[in-house]
Amino acid sequence: MENTALPTPLLSGADAEAKRDELRHYFRNSQRQYESLFSLLTSDDAFYVKAEPLRHPLIFYYGHTATFFVNKLKLGKYLDERINEHFESMFAIGVDEMSWDDLNQAHYDWPAVTQVRDYRAKVVQLVEHLLDTMELQLPITQDSLAWVLLMGIEHERIHLETSSVIIRQLPLTMVRTHPDWPGCQDWGPAPENKLIPFQGGEIVLGKDEEDASYGWDNEYGRQHHKLKEFRASEYLVSNGEYLAFVEDGGYQNPDYWTEEGRGWLAFTGVQMPRFWRRDGDSWHQRNLTEEIPLPLNWPVEVNQLEAKAFCNWKSQKTERKLRLPTEAEWYLMRRELAGDSIAVGATPAWSEMPGNLALAFHASSCPVNRFRQGRLYDIVGNVWQWTETAIDGFPGFAVHPLYDDFSTPTFDGKHNLMKGGSWVSTGNEAIASSRYAFRRHFYQHAGFRYLESAQAPDEGLKVNVYETDESISQYLEFHYGREYFGVANFCVNGVNQALAELDLKPNGKALDIGCSVGRASFELARHFAQVDAIDFSARFIQQAYALTEQGEKRYTIRTEGDLVEYRTVTLAALGYEQVKHKVHFAQGDACNLKPMFSGYDLVYASNLIDRLAQPQQFLGRIHERLNEGGYLVIASPYTWLEEYTPKANWLGGIKINGENFTSLDGLTEALIERFELVAVKEIPFVIRETKRKFQHSLSEMSIWRKREKR
Repeated sequence: MENTALPTPLLSGADAEAKRDELRHYFRNSQRQYESLFSLLTSDDAFYVKAEPLRHPLIFYYGHTATFFVNKLKLGKYLDERINEHFESMFAIGVDEMSWDDLNQAHYDWPAVTQVRDYRAKVVQLVEHLLDTMELQLPITQDSLAWVLLMGIEHERIHLETSSVIIRQLPLTMVRTHPDWPGCQDWGPAPENKLIPFQGGEIVLGKDEEDASYGWDNEYGRQHHKLKEFRASEYLVSNGEYLAFVEDGGYQNPDYWTEEGRGWLAFTGVQMPRFWRRDGDSWHQRNLTEEIPLPLNWPVEVNQLEAKAFCNWKSQKTERKLRLPTEAEWYLMRRELAGDSIAVGATPAWSEMPGNLALAFHASSCPVNRFRQGRLYDIVGNVWQWTETAIDGFPGFAVHPLYDDFSTPTFDGKHNLMKGGSWVSTGNEAIASSRYAFRRHFYQHAGFRYLESAQAPDEGLKVNVYETDESISQYLEFHYGREYFGVANFCVNGVNQALAELDLKPNGKALDIGCSVGRASFELARHFAQVDAIDFSARFIQQAYALTEQGEKRYTIRTEGDLVEYRTVTLAALGYEQVKHKVHFAQGDACNLKPMFSGYDLVYASNLIDRLAQPQQFLGRIHERLNEGGYLVIASPYTWLEEYTPKANWLGGIKINGENFTSLDGLTEALIERFELVAVKEIPFVIRETKRKFQHSLSEMSIWRKREKR
């Protein structure tokens, strides 16, 4: 197959210039494959069709992978000037929705395809220049520019796959066949599946910092498992094997489904896998660019909820305890192939691709009995394999400072791991240590195999329950911890000081924008019927979301040197247990909010305005989110820094025509046309850094009332 991907480069080597050339070829290969995928669309109209309700249209993903390079280079201070600030905000976030029933159909003002294509060309030129001129030392480490560029390339390879799933859901009239994307033409009856025994044993998951291949943050650390013996299905579950479940009324019998699965069934009304279609007595399957008769010997492609329901059905029919494998069990199956080439840890060492992986054979699945890999077939390749394991960080997990929201938003118990890769998995996705997870209702090119075991899934798994990231812990202490030097809690005091000036309506609705780890959001919920809480940092949102779900948060705070104290906060002790259901946390950009976030009686923006790149843009449009007579509260110490806000965009703290121009002057100038100033207050706050070091600051709070139309 001409479209075969290059393997992910090793980080080590003896010749820096040879490695530079390898990186350059890897980047170009990634670009060609991504552009080639989008060439399957028959017209520009296809870029704007929302084929999957839970994801943006393809135009977002076409722009997203390019803006990722610029945003990460800017964040890492490798780039002084942006290419297109508007694109780099619009295409920055929005890949994974908060829930499967978030079916917002709001219109986005997407740019023309030609504009995005031109933008991508400029990004390619930028990256090529950096590859040519950057200082390159081997091995490549996580603090080097080469690592950032690899991050961008691997990120685009992820979206090569996710975009192909969306293309697969477009109307056939919007896609065309292409010789670089040939589907498999071999199909027939399904083979009979059987269980193959595996001995249990000890297994350690996680990779070292010195590992030879690029890795995402969730791959590092160490986790120990002790597994009992089990028996695993020889093949992935085929369409033919799954068809028996469908024809036996599996989608109509709630007993086979989890509570989450029953809710998903009731909401969607599905009767079969997403990519199947029934025409009378005939079954068909939609592939990337064509529809074919249902290939019974190909792997079925379902979400995790469907896979689990099948296992429950199969258990009842066979009177066996069947379930999906755990992550550790998948690794044990793969480890037992030590005598086979597939056991090599990273794809660069493979002399030839061991399965239907990395576009080496087909742009589709193929028969489940095509690629034997030891005693099983398709341990890697063909389709991803759902597991029982909800993704979490291994002990020792640490985020990469330039991509703090890659993994942490998925550490919520609602994203399950998939292992093994699919036919379109390339780069990091194709290596053994990769860990990718999606919500259980999401579709990828994913299927499953089942196993029989007396061991409960992830039995004995130990989880580090204390948050140890210093910046997050500092904010948790600031929001939920102790009061210092007699200064009242800033979040609680700020909300109360603001509410004292407001004429509140009953059953009001509030937006806490820049909510950080959420204390003010919970406090607002005491007074409002609904509170939407948004922050750009997924890591902060994750803390608030976890506190809502679990009712408790544990974290460490530094005392001196390496010494720490341990803290635990609970919603019950804070008095928020009865109001937490009124708060909805979401990741978002204050300057580019989704249309659904509107109709508020209060917008509360605390310690936010001086951290925005474009505060005028926020102020110029925030009235659109407020009801007539609604209130805008802005609190800030006005710590203007060019690190966050270009000086040309500062609201105040500058001289104009030789006169002092304060931030309140700037706020007034920006807001006075649509708002009247109600009150101005000083709100003190203290941030604890260590046991003996604190920041004592004053935040100026200005309260504005939206003018009613006359």
